[in-house]
Amino acid sequence: MTIAMPDDFHVHLRDGVMLEGIVSHTAASFARAIVMPNLKPPIATTEEARLYRDRILAVAPGFTPLMTLYLTDRTVPDEVNRAKDSGFIHGIKLYPSGATTNSESGVHDLEKLYPVLARMEQMDLPLLVHGEVTDTSVDVFDREKVFLDRHLKQLPRTFPGLRIVFEHITTREAASFVMQSPKNVAATITPHHLLLNRNSMFRGGIRPHNYCLPVLKREEDRVALLDAATSGNQKFFAGTDSAPHERSTKENSCGCAGIYNAHAAVELYAEAFEEVGKLDRLESFLSHHGADFYKLPRNKSTIRLAKKTQTVPDYYDFGGQKVVPMRAGETISWSIERDS
Repeated sequence: MTIAMPDDFHVHLRDGVMLEGIVSHTAASFARAIVMPNLKPPIATTEEARLYRDRILAVAPGFTPLMTLYLTDRTVPDEVNRAKDSGFIHGIKLYPSGATTNSESGVHDLEKLYPVLARMEQMDLPLLVHGEVTDTSVDVFDREKVFLDRHLKQLPRTFPGLRIVFEHITTREAASFVMQSPKNVAATITPHHLLLNRNSMFRGGIRPHNYCLPVLKREEDRVALLDAATSGNQKFFAGTDSAPHERSTKENSCGCAGIYNAHAAVELYAEAFEEVGKLDRLESFLSHHGADFYKLPRNKSTIRLAKKTQTVPDYYDFGGQKVVPMRAGETISWSIERDS
């Protein structure tokens, strides 16, 4: 099966010694990727994004990183202008403070940043949303739904011209909200949320490498996401949320969140679409919908998928740091055919 080269509209590439190996996996299957800014310190200015982009291009010159900024309580409207004028920044990411990895610098009160959102609307720079509340009184499995009810539903009404991406959605409520919203509201869906449910974290014991944020949800939510992804609806597109963490930080008394899937993300998406007999819609989800929403040209190069089983290594070594990938030691039923 030959499809247009996909794009990943949500990925964590990290930095430093891990960067080259991680980028190589993403660049092997995706022409472009929206790069998350939650480094330490965060990528909060246009100049910081330029320097990070230079580091990525130095190890993957044929790959196109689509940079983002980290929205903080100190972000000012003029930074939006600088970001838009740069030509290489394609969105600003909202992390509620404390919601996920390296989100401590995130937003505490979104309404105080409405002047920034208004400038984003004016400059047509998308808002990328990690949609979870951080209130500890809210059950972890309900945090996306509560964020949707408390905050996200009002944004399209307040800023009707603002393009919004509801990132890595995990619930049927989120899928329904995106479907019913105006055309400027879209969503990314990960391969792990299409293939796993919350039982996957507890099968035979605690499975720390299946722990991610937003956390895996019920089977009915997985089915709803699969229906949305394979529906042909242009509002839904690929965003892997591939998030590498060193093995010791996952297998820990307080393990961190994140699933690494960049080694075989396209193949895992193919498995999910094949499950419901919708392989004919895989190309649009991977290669067309996201590019169209971000107002980018569709890729002209192609990639070939074959129904050929591959076995996933137990771990990858990135600069001396071991990262356990999704399906470690197991098989995936699809492979990418590469020219010899």
